[in-house]
Amino acid sequence: MRKLTYLAVFEIDECPGISVYFPDVPGCVSCGDDFDHAFQMAKEALSLHIYGMEKDGYAPPPRTDKIPEAGVGDLIVPVSVYPDIVRDEINNRREKTTVTIPHWLKMLAESEGINYSRLLETAIKETLGLAS
Repeated sequence: MRKLTYLAVFEIDECPGISVYFPDVPGCVSCGDDFDHAFQMAKEALSLHIYGMEKDGYAPPPRTDKIPEAGVGDLIVPVSVYPDIVRDEINNRREKTTVTIPHWLKMLAESEGINYSRLLETAIKETLGLAS
């Protein structure tokens, strides 16, 4: 299982909340109400950022071993994510879709207890020649 770890800078200031950014992953930023929340949000942001990059055909950026500069009171924390798990979760999530069928067929199907989602998924897989 692939694991990626990047250093994150947690900027702590007098305003409520903590800002987070990843110097090695430009554009990946997050925030949270407190450290625990900010850490969880940083993991989610990094996971989704890497997912988006890979989906668009880009490799994740290389991690440098250089310790980023941080302000007084800021924290530098390693954040690890598992991109393959995130990709599988996103690709296999269930999505609602609307279909249109004649009313009489809908009534008959409901009287027989037919599960539309399972039937449609099975039919699509069979049509595409995919194993069930």
